[in-house]
Amino acid sequence: MINKVSFKSTVKNFKAVFLDSYGVLKNHQGLISGVQESIEFIRDQGIALRVLTNDASRSQQQQVEVFEKLGLKGLKEEEIVTSGMLARQFLELKIRTGKIAYLGTENSASYILKFGLEAVPVADIDLENSRDISAFVFLDDEGFDWNRDINKTVNFLRRNNLPIIVANSDKYYPISNNDVAVAIGGISRLVESVLNQKFIRFGKPDSQMFMYAYDELNNSGHYEKGDILMVGDTLHTDILGGNKFGLKTLLVLSGNTRAQNVESKINSSGIIPDFIADSILE
Repeated sequence: MINKVSFKSTVKNFKAVFLDSYGVLKNHQGLISGVQESIEFIRDQGIALRVLTNDASRSQQQQVEVFEKLGLKGLKEEEIVTSGMLARQFLELKIRTGKIAYLGTENSASYILKFGLEAVPVADIDLENSRDISAFVFLDDEGFDWNRDINKTVNFLRRNNLPIIVANSDKYYPISNNDVAVAIGGISRLVESVLNQKFIRFGKPDSQMFMYAYDELNNSGHYEKGDILMVGDTLHTDILGGNKFGLKTLLVLSGNTRAQNVESKINSSGIIPDFIADSILE
């Protein structure tokens, strides 16, 4: 078992830190108390900061605005990297004509799919006349009827051969100290299993988000992978992704992973963080 460390003592050994959002900066109750002081500590140490989130529902500007409403001041748009950004870039480059169908909210679609092509919610798809749809996107877990529209998604995708994009690969998210809700990544994996297909995924643990953040960081300085600490609360996304990309990783116990089960989760998953801390507060 890896001994617990102090986040603040550990992060001082790095030139940059990548922070997950949910479970590190905020939770189901709002902003985690004391996070503002931790962000100011990071800045005072001259450590570069990026927030990496598997959130496809908001733009960078909207992310900053949400954090400000929660009480976290001073984050900049360029410090936010979302899975939605990467999905949008992919669609802009790859899908030039036709319509894009989606499972999720209209708000998510208006951000990710606003580059000129018409977005069609699953509920409005005509299964008998859908040849003008060029791609399908799993956006988020709200904005649709779970029974009707997930079944309709399966039947639409069975009939059509087209790019299928998952804009948020999280399988679940906490809604209380003990309970979770199924996220769009979990829904997409169900559909993958039914169809026996593999979809295009964006967000942690896949490397695109880490590569984007790493390249963008190096636009303003020189950073090696060994200079960066990845901090997250989930083994299968934050820690696995950071490990695969070659970063040092720190697991916090303020979100999905709890102190009472951290050892069993590490042993069963085989995903080993370099450090463990209670939170980023100490």
